[in-house]
Amino acid sequence: MYITCLDLEGVLVPEIWIAFAEASGIPELTRTTRDEPDYDKLMHWRLGILREHGLGLKEIQETIAGIDPLPGARKFLDELRAFTQVIIISDTFTQFAAPLMKKLGWPTLFCNTLEVAPDGEITGFRMRTENSKLSTVRALQSIGFETIAAGDSYNDLAMIQAGRSGFLFRTTEQIKRDYPQIPAYETYGELMQGIRGAMGL
Repeated sequence: MYITCLDLEGVLVPEIWIAFAEASGIPELTRTTRDEPDYDKLMHWRLGILREHGLGLKEIQETIAGIDPLPGARKFLDELRAFTQVIIISDTFTQFAAPLMKKLGWPTLFCNTLEVAPDGEITGFRMRTENSKLSTVRALQSIGFETIAAGDSYNDLAMIQAGRSGFLFRTTEQIKRDYPQIPAYETYGELMQGIRGAMGL
């Protein structure tokens, strides 16, 4: 039995932090896991910038309210869920993701949680589990699933490489060069064909 594991940001929805960087006028916040492989380091750096500018959860949620899924993402996800189980495994946070899940038709999402003070300051974050994407894929495999995974960033590589098949989707040229053995696609049609092929369909 197969299960497909997808990253969220950059694959189905725009990068939340890039959108917020543009909305807030803070270009430093455009840095993502495409640029920094160490997610813990990246998040602590982001929280420091938010504190420096006096910004909190409310301001980020206002930006997220205006974000729509990438063109074609909802159709792709609906078609994919018609023939395979799908889990979105993301390093985002429940406080960010809910409006986006509604626009995607409420797919299953495994993500993390922010620690937020009463005044809305984001004081920290709690990861669901260590190496959450790889840990989730390994857990699914332990209960009889064969996994297929797709993502766009450094933090997706472990789950992509651990399964039956894995794909890069709209990734950077640097990641393509570093991992030429992983098929890299630019359109949902290509990704759908890759997933179906991996399942022998």
